[in-house]
Amino acid sequence: MKHTEALKRKTPNEVKIGLISVSDRASKGIYQDEGIPALQAWLMKTISNDCTFHERLIADESEIITETIVELVDELGCDLVLTTGGTGPSRRDVTPEATLEAGTREMPGFGEQMRQISLKFVPTAILSRQTAVLREIEGHAALVINLPGQPKAIAETLEGLKDENGKSIVPGIFAAVPYCIDLIGGPYIETNEEIIKAFRPKSAIKK
Repeated sequence: MKHTEALKRKTPNEVKIGLISVSDRASKGIYQDEGIPALQAWLMKTISNDCTFHERLIADESEIITETIVELVDELGCDLVLTTGGTGPSRRDVTPEATLEAGTREMPGFGEQMRQISLKFVPTAILSRQTAVLREIEGHAALVINLPGQPKAIAETLEGLKDENGKSIVPGIFAAVPYCIDLIGGPYIETNEEIIKAFRPKSAIKK
């Protein structure tokens, strides 16, 4: 696919999202992947824009992960790529390294915030190595974020923590995603504020 064709959108603010589940066993069909369905369900109820999803279920192999990120951004024109799985300390967990290899600039704040959220639930959150990067090519850029592997943890890190009245206690990382996409030249993403409110400076809000 030509690069110019990949960047075409059905509507001006259509969001192209790549979803990558990194799992040796799920990619071999030993068990059913839960990461991609959980991610897509959360995004569909959260993002108000038209969305196009590109899904990939792959093995925990560094070269394959890097190549898949590059394909989703460079060939399919994704604005946002979310990975799930492969971020722990075991020798087979290579998603962060593969993500850094595909990136042009690191965005470490996403991983820092995810660990802060997860530490509210389990002390082993400090073992998580999630990170995020920008991948910038001529005429296009995308945000790539590593997420946890468990559906419950995925929702917690994206959405953050709320009190019994629904007031935010710890902001989820997705609150910062729309403005980041603005800054790298992507579509203007609007969210369902009952789930998470996108944060933008007043000067960046479109009415």
